Amino acid sequence: MDAELVALTSSAATTVVGLLATDAWEQTKLAVARLWGLSRLEQAETIEAELVETRAELLAFRRNGDEAGEADLTGAWRTRLRRLLAADPALERDLRELLAELNPPTAAPRPAGRIDMRATASDEARIYMSGGDMHITGQ
Repeated sequence: MDAELVALTSSAATTVVGLLATDAWEQTKLAVARLWGLSRLEQAETIEAELVETRAELLAFRRNGDEAGEADLTGAWRTRLRRLLAADPALERDLRELLAELNPPTAAPRPAGRIDMRATASDEARIYMSGGDMHITGQ
């Protein structure tokens, strides 16, 4: 598998596992099962069940602060996706479409450009500089 497909499956696995812990988990589950059904219809139902199981594990890992467990889940889905594409390379386009569906653009991209910022502080002064949104809490 070439580097581009490895990156694609890694991105897809990270996205899928991450979304399983959000309100979009049902949409994610259905989209991934639909992808499987394109070439392996008999596995689509099993994939849905595995995503439900992954979600339960993910939520438990997050409650316990187990980042390694979450990484393991992502790795397992990366492997599944790589195997799926290896068996049916034509699904690459469908996987890209799935990623676009699950990761719609949320805001217009900022125009490219250069921002120069300079500041000088003295005594106990604080300087806060940002090229975009900034939220400061505390004192």
